[in-house]
Amino acid sequence: MLRSTLIYAPAILATRISALLILVIATRLVDLDEYGLLALVVTVGEMTDVAIANWLRIALLRLGGKGDVTRGSLFLAGRLLLLSTIVALSASTAASALVVPERMMDFSIAVGAYLVAGAVNRFALTTLQMQQRHTAYSMLEFLRAALQLALPVVAIMTFPGSFLTVSLASSAGVLVAGLVAAAIASSRLVPGPARFTWIEFMKLGFPLIAMAVVSFGLSNFERIVLKVYYDAGSVAIFAAAYALARQPVDMLGNAVNMGAFPEAVSRFDADGPKAAALYLSQLLALMIGLALPAAALLVALSDPLTLLLLPAEYHGKFSLLFPLITASVLFTNVASFVYGTMILAHKQPRLLIWGTVVGSVATIGLSYLLIPGLAGDGAALALLAGSLINLIAIYVISERLTPVPMPWRELGISVLIAAIAGGLAAFASTALAAEEPIVRLIVGGGIGGLAFLGLNMALRFEETAEFLAFARARFSGARS
Repeated sequence: MLRSTLIYAPAILATRISALLILVIATRLVDLDEYGLLALVVTVGEMTDVAIANWLRIALLRLGGKGDVTRGSLFLAGRLLLLSTIVALSASTAASALVVPERMMDFSIAVGAYLVAGAVNRFALTTLQMQQRHTAYSMLEFLRAALQLALPVVAIMTFPGSFLTVSLASSAGVLVAGLVAAAIASSRLVPGPARFTWIEFMKLGFPLIAMAVVSFGLSNFERIVLKVYYDAGSVAIFAAAYALARQPVDMLGNAVNMGAFPEAVSRFDADGPKAAALYLSQLLALMIGLALPAAALLVALSDPLTLLLLPAEYHGKFSLLFPLITASVLFTNVASFVYGTMILAHKQPRLLIWGTVVGSVATIGLSYLLIPGLAGDGAALALLAGSLINLIAIYVISERLTPVPMPWRELGISVLIAAIAGGLAAFASTALAAEEPIVRLIVGGGIGGLAFLGLNMALRFEETAEFLAFARARFSGARS
């Protein structure tokens, strides 16, 4: 698990850094409303993309196996992806008319490009993952990160002031990386029929699509409600806070899960549900051990971070948003990557729908209740409550199938490390309040980071030594 995490983490880190740099650049070079429209493109695109592409990745990994990938399997999956993409483009055009009627044409073009590029890229990367070509996967994610940074910057400089050019340039970067990935993956396809029928594929896929539809309230819907009650500028502030607050938790969670999901379902098939449950218990411990201290440091240093990275119109508005959004992302990752994986290993994706419905309804209802009076803070509170309710519901369903042992000792150590590291970082940042934000970040982050490493060495000596040894060996191998 540590090995796969270390393989995928640099690539995921590169994409997050790229997104962060675009945030810093775009918030300075386009006005508040244009950045809000750019965030809404991602919102509508993500909501639709989950239904047209993410389910395909899960279905392929679950049914297509790993190692040799047949042309028949990809041809069958590709035809279904093409059909669902056409449906999604039609749906996104209708959504554009409802969300941004004043800029419908530009908005629908931007969302359409986002969907097409995302579908091509994810399909190709999933094929590489099935082929167990993890290094190639990581390198192509580096390429995507570089293109998604360079092309939007060029677009902003060439056609300043428009969200459409920035969005199209970002989608172009995703598409180019996806086409390169497809070319590389196709070189190792083996002839042969599909390893599953379209009925088997859609039997697994339809519940995932349904879950994606009912999960729209769990993420992103609050931005649409913000646009309805306020304006694109309010969306911009919330989206900027979300982009900063989610990064450490989401990056680490995805890095752990990227290699862990195929391994978990493989162990389920080979050794049974109990073996998969034990593996997922280790996954939970690792994810919390990495993400919780990172989240604590981010919350502790949120003030100098926003002062350094964002322009003046965003300052002083994130104090409550950061901890609420960070906690909600952590709840969502645990629900999806641990307990959701167990449900998928049992090939029971329809059960995920019921848990997701509960959380989604809670988020939507609370959004309409809290946002009119509390604006962005209300959106964050609705997001947090819905994420927690979703976690509880998915946990209950998963435990009825196969209980995942709770690693209480590891969780307790993670809470202790997060509290100490975050507390020291906050104290250092506050003590240096008169200094420049970069000084506060370096000192506070350095002290918190050293506390994190020191406490892990003291409390998890063997695990930390194993991780460092593997990292050193991989770095030495890369240099040679």
